[in-house]
Amino acid sequence: MAKALKKQALGRGLSALLKDPDNDIRSAEDKNADKLIGTILEIDIEAIEINPFQPRSNFNEEALQELATSIRELGVIQPITVRKIDFNNYQLISGERRLRASKLVGLTTIPAYIRIANDNESLVMALVENIQRHDLDPIEIALSYQRLIEEIQLTQEQMSERVGKKRSTISNYLRLLKLDPIIQTGIRDGFISMGHGRAIITIENYEAQTSIYQKIVSENLSVRETEALVKKYQEGVKPTVKAKKTNPSFEITPIQKQAFVDFFGAKVAVKVAGKGKGEISIPFYSEEDLNRIIKLIQKG
Repeated sequence: MAKALKKQALGRGLSALLKDPDNDIRSAEDKNADKLIGTILEIDIEAIEINPFQPRSNFNEEALQELATSIRELGVIQPITVRKIDFNNYQLISGERRLRASKLVGLTTIPAYIRIANDNESLVMALVENIQRHDLDPIEIALSYQRLIEEIQLTQEQMSERVGKKRSTISNYLRLLKLDPIIQTGIRDGFISMGHGRAIITIENYEAQTSIYQKIVSENLSVRETEALVKKYQEGVKPTVKAKKTNPSFEITPIQKQAFVDFFGAKVAVKVAGKGKGEISIPFYSEEDLNRIIKLIQKG
């Protein structure tokens, strides 16, 4: 509890410091900059301007409303990232959907990571050190990996070298961020494990994800039971694949069919497929009949 209070007090102190023009933090060398790097702070939404070089310009209105509903109920789970460009003035780096949705629900502040001049290496060190901690939940670790990708442009291979983790491990954490926000919160709060989350993530439909999540929590399902439940769901929605019908490339004439009958002394089945391919089926009714057909082929 004391640790949590200390962390909150630090956040409040830094938030106040950012609004103090006499102690404005502008670079990684400034006083208190080390406390700012890697820390989540609540900043005024009105103090944030959209990056003019943001390549994304179209936002699905329905998806934005869904995110706004999630934020209204759960808050902003994943902080945005901004760059400090002046005193109490920031430019958005990542998280425009979260910022827009927060405005829709009337929030006046939003949790944010603040980037300042020449803080790249300090940020990398802070994030790597953070990832190595044992008290982090899987979503916090995933968010740290994501920040290294988005803000420092590290590849998963480079992150693997920096943090001493296998690339597959990093990939598994990052995939958790594709889960419905309600499920991410469930992992952070310890209602389900990362193993449960990895099983659910194979389902793309958010409604199906949350339905299975609620069943896991209410029935206290194990990871193995969850995997079986997910498999059952996927088999239920799997579309039936019909065999593609191929038109024959040509037709067998009655004369050709009769030639087979005359030669083998049996009703031979001939099937023609596409591209000139096909098959011939010769029936036999006893071992003696089989030997008769073999002799015919050998003579022919």
